[in-house]
Amino acid sequence: MGGDRDDPLPRYGVQELNEAIGTLLERGFAPRFLVEATISRPQLHKGHLWLTLTDGQASVPGVIWASQLARLRFVPEEGDGVVVVGKLNFWAAQARLTVQILDVRPSLTAVLRQFERVRALLEPLGLFAMERKRPLPAWPRRIALLTAVPSSALADMLRTARERWPATAILLVPIPVQGAVEARICEAISGLGERAEALGLDALVLARGGGSREDLAVFDGEDLARRIATCPLPVVCGLGHEDDTTIADLVADYRAATPTAALVALLPDRNAVLAQLQLSRRHLGQLVALRLERTGEALRRQRQRLQDLHPRLLLERERRRLSEQRRLLRALSPTHLLERGFTWLRDSRGQLIRSVRELTPGDCIAIALRDGSLTARVESLRPESPEDESAPIAL
Repeated sequence: MGGDRDDPLPRYGVQELNEAIGTLLERGFAPRFLVEATISRPQLHKGHLWLTLTDGQASVPGVIWASQLARLRFVPEEGDGVVVVGKLNFWAAQARLTVQILDVRPSLTAVLRQFERVRALLEPLGLFAMERKRPLPAWPRRIALLTAVPSSALADMLRTARERWPATAILLVPIPVQGAVEARICEAISGLGERAEALGLDALVLARGGGSREDLAVFDGEDLARRIATCPLPVVCGLGHEDDTTIADLVADYRAATPTAALVALLPDRNAVLAQLQLSRRHLGQLVALRLERTGEALRRQRQRLQDLHPRLLLERERRRLSEQRRLLRALSPTHLLERGFTWLRDSRGQLIRSVRELTPGDCIAIALRDGSLTARVESLRPESPEDESAPIAL
């Protein structure tokens, strides 16, 4: 991949690679084939029936197109054992392989027939109803774990419990999980239910690791289903693989896909709880800082207000105001005009003369100057027109 043009390895784009795989499958695989399988998770979408074909060890997606579905005499449901006639469909764009089902026939095994018989018996009693299922405890103090000892499933569950929430104590109850052992499992569940309060239990987990669907037949028993339904503790089932569904799964308060998923569903995630606590702490810190900032700002405003109302400042402001008033009065004072070279004229009665029309020749007038006053007599008057206001007045 270093850019050497002599590189002997074939080079593909993603689309080219997917198309090459599709061509290889078309040329190297039978155009039609039979598959014995169990139906899992059938879903009708836009007229097409999408489902999973599984044998307990492996699974492959399948589809019955709407046009073909309308011609089938048998439409499979969850848990049905079937023999299908199919061919491979390969979508090159997503490199996705699906079995296109052309025909399907029922092929129920003894295990699945037992499953169907018990389900038909218990479903009318409401044992599978969602409204009867109890919520799981949010913070379980102690849980009972019923499973095979030792087993890889147990090791995974104990590791998950330590990693997620080590504060929850686990009471391990060894049970057989395969064969004709239904009575022993029922006995263990009944005993735990009777002593649940004394043992401080908050929930019960019934778990078994992987295996074929036939290996899970013990969990399809009617008696076991009734014991789970009447258990005073919430029951979580983690049985087999994700594709497996037993009667116990249907009756349990919570059905987990795997044993490990059962512990994940039941126990809090300490990392998530820690993250939430840290977020809450930051939020509280921000609220406290904001409150302190607002309080500090209010105190600063009060301090500034007190400073503004200090008598020394009030006196200073009053002095400045009086000084400004004094300057204004001086600027508007008539004596200020005298200092600028203007004079006052008053008649013999002391009235201010504003126009020559108020005088007649021979009148005595008093003239006020900046540094004193004098008396004069009017010899002549010359009223002036508005156009010649600047002409002098003869005295």
